[in-house]
Amino acid sequence: MKKAPRSALFFIIVTVVIDMLGVGLAWPILPQLVKELSGQGISDSALIYGFLISGFALVQFAVSPFIGMLSDRFGRRPILLISLAGLGVDYIILALAPNLTWLVIGRIVAGLFSATVSTANAYIADITPKEGRAAAFGMLGAAFGIGFTAGPLIGGVLGEIDLQYPFWLAAGLAFANLGLGYFILPESLPKAKRKPIDLRKANPLSALLYIRRYASLAVLLVALFLTGIAQQGLQGIWVLWTDAQFGWGAAEAGYSLAWVGVCIAFVQRYLVRIVVPRFGERRVLFGGFAISTIAYLFLPYLTVGWAVYPGILFHIIGWGCASPTLTAMMSQNVPDNEQGLLQGTIGSVGTVAMIVGPLFATGIFAKSVGPDAWFALSGTFYFFGAALFVITLAFLSVDAVRRRLQANQKSVG
Repeated sequence: MKKAPRSALFFIIVTVVIDMLGVGLAWPILPQLVKELSGQGISDSALIYGFLISGFALVQFAVSPFIGMLSDRFGRRPILLISLAGLGVDYIILALAPNLTWLVIGRIVAGLFSATVSTANAYIADITPKEGRAAAFGMLGAAFGIGFTAGPLIGGVLGEIDLQYPFWLAAGLAFANLGLGYFILPESLPKAKRKPIDLRKANPLSALLYIRRYASLAVLLVALFLTGIAQQGLQGIWVLWTDAQFGWGAAEAGYSLAWVGVCIAFVQRYLVRIVVPRFGERRVLFGGFAISTIAYLFLPYLTVGWAVYPGILFHIIGWGCASPTLTAMMSQNVPDNEQGLLQGTIGSVGTVAMIVGPLFATGIFAKSVGPDAWFALSGTFYFFGAALFVITLAFLSVDAVRRRLQANQKSVG
């Protein structure tokens, strides 16, 4: 396996940082922008916001396997550069959006061109030995965290001045990185390893059925989906929940989201490198999801804002270790020339969770606030999220027992 130049690795890390920076810039202000453009109260605007997030994810789900196959056919470089250009256009649309219709159009454009992370994952898989992929994906996770650290801080501060300013900044960064990548990014996938496009697999559902032939992936994909619903639901209502629970505005929400980025950067850049070699991938997976379960059970009962910060750290220690480990375990079960398809399929599963999670969470949140609330507890969704983690642990436990029995039978035979 040919080692990539340092400039290429630098670009991949910077790309993920900028991609997540753009998301982080928008995160504290997008719910407020929806509320402003719709003229609705917190309950109704929460539902609109949930549909907006899910619509973005639906588009991403539809195109993700095809984008993965394009990178397997034409290489990772052109897909990364085109995606960056598309994201730059998206942020300009959001900055100029005069109404909800244009906000929806911007989210559709973002869904079409949001292939940077999955293609970056495939790039890393191309240039990294299998035994080193957990740490490599952890580095991408750290880049994710760095983007989220700076993004919400800047987005919260700029959003207090004008809700459009963060989008202009994100557009400028995307186009700047596009120019950088054009000059320094080499291709990571040799022509000998490229595959022709099979349109039958471009259907995201067909791609999932195709990956099913790797039986060892089935349970891991279920774990990815269920925990993804819990995580995407948490992200979908975070700004809304902190507003209802603590009276936070964009700036306070931005500070807490920046702390999320700090925690992710630390956990996935350093802690993953320590715990995976010491305890093994499956133990880290089980332990990480168990920790997140506990965190979700405690979140609804927090009554003071400062308590959110240790709660975030506790959750990220669990989820932040388990997430890249899960990705690495899946990447070890397919050949090198199908890593793009695998990452596209992982992206599809993640985006289905992004479709379901925010709708589920914002729907529950809308019924948990206001005079007509069903639950009268703004953090009710977190109980449902904890249940999803418990179900995931049950699936993983059954699979572990099955594997152990199969290993014993082979040893006896």
